[in-house]
Amino acid sequence: MANFPSNSWKPIFESAKERGLFQPIVDNLSREKSLGKIIFPPSKDIFRAFDLCDLANLKVVILGQDPYHGTGEANGLCFSVHEGIRTPPSLKNIFKELHLEFEDYNESRSTDLSDWATQGVLLINSVLTVEKDLPASHGKYGWQAFTDYIIQSISEQSNFVIFILLGNFAKSKIPLIHTDKHTIIEAAHPSPFSAHKGFFGSNIFKICNQKLKEKNRTEINW
Repeated sequence: MANFPSNSWKPIFESAKERGLFQPIVDNLSREKSLGKIIFPPSKDIFRAFDLCDLANLKVVILGQDPYHGTGEANGLCFSVHEGIRTPPSLKNIFKELHLEFEDYNESRSTDLSDWATQGVLLINSVLTVEKDLPASHGKYGWQAFTDYIIQSISEQSNFVIFILLGNFAKSKIPLIHTDKHTIIEAAHPSPFSAHKGFFGSNIFKICNQKLKEKNRTEINW
């Protein structure tokens, strides 16, 4: 299991540990590793989203479901892959939507979305690990209790965060969010199966920046 972030997320992580939310995860991952299973992302990247996006600078949360399961794909940020890895279909569609919203958008930009993270965008999956070539294989390992706690903690402790929820799974987290002080932007998931059913043309990135501007916060350079 990766080390906890050393930034302002640490108290929330420590609280989650005190509540026993990590023990099932640790037990399950330890068992998998003892059986020689290959787990993605690498241990050092499991909490990469939190390392790059400090809670004190948080502006936007984008929630995915679980990590990419192909070799070299998962890098700790939902929808993101390291440079040199084939661009996954959902990320391709995200770039297409950005080009629809911003005519001069460079669709050949880096596939590693860490520049979004350092601007205050938390890119997390609900489940933070997966077994090689087995999508959703860690769905019952305890991760959702932890990430739900993260969402609740953000909702309670932060004054204004924009939650971009893509697809029905992400939208199921709405009850965890205090909508009286935070903003929710919904759209279809960017996967090839649903992108044409409400993701393309949604203008979610423009809307997000407009909401930030209204609160006198720096817009995201998508």
